Amino acid sequence: MITLSINGVSRQFPAAIKVGELIEALGYTGKRIALERNGEIVPRSAFATQPLFDGDKLEVVVAVGGG
Repeated sequence: MITLSINGVSRQFPAAIKVGELIEALGYTGKRIALERNGEIVPRSAFATQPLFDGDKLEVVVAVGGG
């Protein structure tokens, strides 16, 4: 079991998870997002391979169009 802080909210997951799997679990697949892990931006090209660890602090920002 790992615990992640996502936008200030603690969430638990039953096993290790990668950034891409987290995005899918949160329902952000196909959306334009930026993700910061422990103060560093995770490049979109690394989403599929970047593992997350117990205690990681994530900030997820979803781009919203408008005018």
